[in-house]
Amino acid sequence: MSGGSHQGSGGGAGRGEQSMVPSAEPQKYDSYYGRPVIKAPVWKTPDVPLYLFLGGMAGGSSLLAEGAAATGRPGLERVARLAAASGAMGGTVFLVHDLGRPERFLHMLRVLKPTSALSVGTYILSAFAGASSGAAALEVTGWFPRLKRVAGLGAAATGPWLATYTAALLGNTAVPAWHEGHKELPFVFAGSGAAAAAGIGMLLAPTAEHGPAIRMALAGGTAELVASELMERNLATGHGVDLAEPYHQGRTGRVMRAAKGLTVAGHLLTLLGLKWPWLRRLAGASYVAGSVSLRFGIFEGGKASANDPKYTVVPQKARAAARGERKQSGSLA
Repeated sequence: MSGGSHQGSGGGAGRGEQSMVPSAEPQKYDSYYGRPVIKAPVWKTPDVPLYLFLGGMAGGSSLLAEGAAATGRPGLERVARLAAASGAMGGTVFLVHDLGRPERFLHMLRVLKPTSALSVGTYILSAFAGASSGAAALEVTGWFPRLKRVAGLGAAATGPWLATYTAALLGNTAVPAWHEGHKELPFVFAGSGAAAAAGIGMLLAPTAEHGPAIRMALAGGTAELVASELMERNLATGHGVDLAEPYHQGRTGRVMRAAKGLTVAGHLLTLLGLKWPWLRRLAGASYVAGSVSLRFGIFEGGKASANDPKYTVVPQKARAAARGERKQSGSLA
């Protein structure tokens, strides 16, 4: 008995008792027994993905509203102004709900930290919400048309920042699939937000006034598709591991493919709608659904990349190896 026990714990590996302590030797992608190297975001679903979508849609709608006002399209202007204000208010509600307590949002307004994307974004959201809500209220009441244009221009000035600062917020984290795509992500969000805003215009405004919305939808949707493709190519190469992989796997992969498919369908329906205007309503719905899906896909894909240590460890090793090669080549030179 004692001999068998001794063999199981010593040189006779594979026989007798097995060790209850896991091997301390790290596996290929392990950090500490396969646990994540970084902490995944604690942001809530669906609060944050919907906040990302509404900010992009609202920012795009503020620009569309001014385009409609400048070209004499009152129906489209009204829809866009109401969409901008609704997006700002809805986004604020989701942000406060994610924070847990309303006073946390107010506390962020006490100090402006230029180095914090969330701090700067809180001020952008507050300024946009005030301007867009004022313009929408004056649109509904019909009072002070000149003041409405001033408020609308204020919303349009902050709209692009609102649509893209959330991309900077994600890119400034340590989440691999977000951080390494920080160059392309603002263009993805800007294009998607423009497509969503135009989609709402095509869905709700009179068809005779769809001109600016059609142009914005085609431009925004194309920008979204191109920037998404470039981002995924960048994530797939040069990091030692395919960082775009979390966007292609499982439910997240299906959501991302649906987002692209809905945007492409929106393009096709928009072009067909030049002959059959009723199809533009379907195109508008497709653009909006595609924009929502994109935000959920990017959010969930980022969380997945944070939870798997290989997406953190392998790029770190690749960067360290590249630095070592540069130093060695420099010393040889």
